[in-house]
Amino acid sequence: MNSLLEFRHLRTLIALVETGGVAKAAERLNLTQSALSHQLKQLEDHFGLSLFERKSQPLKLTPAGQRLHALAQEVLPRAADACRDIARIRDGAAGSLRVAVECHTCFDWLMPAMDEFRPRWPEVELDIVSGFHADPIGLIHQDEADLAIVSERDPSEPMRYFPLFRYEIIGLVANDHALAGQARLEAADFADETLISYPIPDDMLDVIRQVLRPAGIQPRRRSSELTVAILQLVASRRGVAALPAWAVVPYLERRYVTALPITANHLYGELYAAVPRARAELAYVEDFVDTVRATCAASLPGITLL
Repeated sequence: MNSLLEFRHLRTLIALVETGGVAKAAERLNLTQSALSHQLKQLEDHFGLSLFERKSQPLKLTPAGQRLHALAQEVLPRAADACRDIARIRDGAAGSLRVAVECHTCFDWLMPAMDEFRPRWPEVELDIVSGFHADPIGLIHQDEADLAIVSERDPSEPMRYFPLFRYEIIGLVANDHALAGQARLEAADFADETLISYPIPDDMLDVIRQVLRPAGIQPRRRSSELTVAILQLVASRRGVAALPAWAVVPYLERRYVTALPITANHLYGELYAAVPRARAELAYVEDFVDTVRATCAASLPGITLL
């Protein structure tokens, strides 16, 4: 029996099982829902069997689906290991990867990605440049970092920008705040409030750059280094905040504060890995980016891979 199976089909099965639905799996794989459904139908037509039970939520594998899923769990890691081994032969394994970040919340997902990466590339000296940096690409130019996590691509910089993911930035207010009953926050709602944020320049705050500044709104400001401290201040009616949705999920589940979308179109941020072009083709650099994308897709709620 000739097999139609390709790696992309196995990745699709993994994504469907881990996300529990077509929409989220398509986001993770950067496919349209119709393209993903077409892949699934191809496999089912080829084998003459359903791989998922119809109308199950979350999706539940049939016995045939379970067998292919088991194959995917076995084959994909082995294929990835083989690709890394071949890359070591081609490029050599030794090197350094010093990571600098410009966002406070990056550490929440960066550390698990680094833990996943280290056993795969034990010869690579992996390190994180301590602290938050307003200009992480400047550290690359000073030879103090090899890769920078940034929120925007700068075409004037001699860097290759690897896309990571897109995420929603939500407004946060106290549960008993007058704004808590609204459907969303508009720029004008911030005018008489104190905006509580991380201590970073205004040009690096999406809510200011994309929403408040174009509307001519300049709220009072207060800052804190810690997410939990910002939320405590919000809950105490000391001000409002705008933070990545994935960073505050545990607090929202406990109803510690109230979350609202910002503007009718919602507010989104993006993250990229910037690497000097001369280093961008190194196998361990590309694998680090892939590891970040995979671990974030599996652990951060509500993000979309770019």
